Amino acid sequence: MELFITICLLIVFCVISYFYQRFFQMRNQCCYMLAYECYKATDDRKLDTEACVRVVMRNKNLGLDQYRFLLQTMVNSGLGEETYGPRNVLAGREETPTLEDAQAEMDEIMFDTLDKLFAKSGVSPSEIDILIVDVSLFAPAPSLTARIINRYKMRDDIKAFSLSGMGCSASMVAVDLVQHLFKTYKNAFAIVVSTETIGPHWYCGKEKSMMLSNCLFRSGGCSVLLTNKRSLKHQALMKLSHSVRTNISSNDEAYGCCIQIEDEQGYEGFLLTRSLTKAAAKALTMNLKVLVPKILPIRELLRFAIVSLSKRKSKSSTPESARAGLNLKTGIEHFCIHPGGRAVIDGLGKSLGLSEYDLEPARMALHRFGNTSAGGLWYVLGYMEALKRLKKSDRILMISLGAGFMCNNCVWEVMKDLVDANVWEDSLDRYPISRNNLENPFAEKYSWINDECLNFVRVN
Repeated sequence: MELFITICLLIVFCVISYFYQRFFQMRNQCCYMLAYECYKATDDRKLDTEACVRVVMRNKNLGLDQYRFLLQTMVNSGLGEETYGPRNVLAGREETPTLEDAQAEMDEIMFDTLDKLFAKSGVSPSEIDILIVDVSLFAPAPSLTARIINRYKMRDDIKAFSLSGMGCSASMVAVDLVQHLFKTYKNAFAIVVSTETIGPHWYCGKEKSMMLSNCLFRSGGCSVLLTNKRSLKHQALMKLSHSVRTNISSNDEAYGCCIQIEDEQGYEGFLLTRSLTKAAAKALTMNLKVLVPKILPIRELLRFAIVSLSKRKSKSSTPESARAGLNLKTGIEHFCIHPGGRAVIDGLGKSLGLSEYDLEPARMALHRFGNTSAGGLWYVLGYMEALKRLKKSDRILMISLGAGFMCNNCVWEVMKDLVDANVWEDSLDRYPISRNNLENPFAEKYSWINDECLNFVRVN
């Protein structure tokens, strides 16, 4: 009887929530994505095996133990030989970056993607009402938004926002901010620019937990054009259905698991602790508790509730209790996971019950472009579009994790079949790569590293 009453109450709750979401909360609200452009650097900025070794060997603070750690990390990183590095690092100036280096790195990414975005969409810079730039580690004066406004001579009443310190999850924060601003500003255009400055923040010390960022983070970024003009609905690529943000910075352990600090020698870098996995799991769980009721059909929520109650009453593990996990694929067709690293992709895949097909876009984006911080999700999306996976009415879940610690997710509905090869155009003939072949060439060239090998590399 108790089980029956619980199920009835759950049904009533689900029905009320469903109709509230569909007919009240979303009424007169819309956020359409008209276009997006990812950045691809020139070939002279590729960090292939030999270029990476040269950068590593220039760090005179490292001993044999640190060299082995770095090279083994590269072997297991999931990055290929075509990712892009900042110019000052490739030129051997990672210990003496300048303000001009940072500005030039940002200009190249921002202006290249914005030029292409305006050309593709046909929207003029003077039509933009809202501009948001999210770059975590670089906040100059005048701001990066002011730099863009000056370059394109945008209107003096534009609403400009600069977001910093939010890490890889900043792009979803920016999209959520646009969605809320659209409630006030009608028939508006908004641009989100998501990237990161890598060059001025290259770690030159010897702390292993701070060297990881050099192995994973690469140059890249994206500019996205959004609107709430219903008249442009038929031109839109996607429509934003849901956005959920979770921030657990009040937890000291989570706050310190991904943080910018100086080491004992005074070298600035990004510290990644063992608590990161725990913080990510906690933030993701809290986020999904809010998001899942919005995206899954009632039948799946009921199935989960019934199986969970049965499992709770059962004293032993049964086949039914083993299937208690929610099946996210009943409400989502595609999973756009932040390519933060192989461990991040594996962990999210396991937690969400995803297949290798679901994880393939994130793995390939990591291999081709590396972890481009806030811009990473858009390379994953671009891969899906380039392979023509995205069909009209499909739903895409974007999952991002970032410093704070934060978990910010968005759900998009595809408005038409997408077929643009975009930034992946010259790479599609090489992808997808099987998971067994994703190991970096370091495995063949330097996995046997010892003193004799290190001496050979120094000489050559």
